[in-house]
Amino acid sequence: MHGTEIKSRYYEVTAADLPLHCPLPSMSAWNGHPRVFLSIEKTGEAMCPYCGTVYKLKGDLPKGHH
Repeated sequence: MHGTEIKSRYYEVTAADLPLHCPLPSMSAWNGHPRVFLSIEKTGEAMCPYCGTVYKLKGDLPKGHH
């Protein structure tokens, strides 16, 4: 099997994952939905409107992000 199925509903992401989008590259395409970019920089959390997966930013934003 290639990638990870969209089973988990919670992921911790870091500044290296920005700009954040769902599904993540490691998720299986057959189990996915259209790519949607999520704004996580202001609140530190974002939820995908398609699948309900919650993303939480872990660590600091890189300098230059607002």
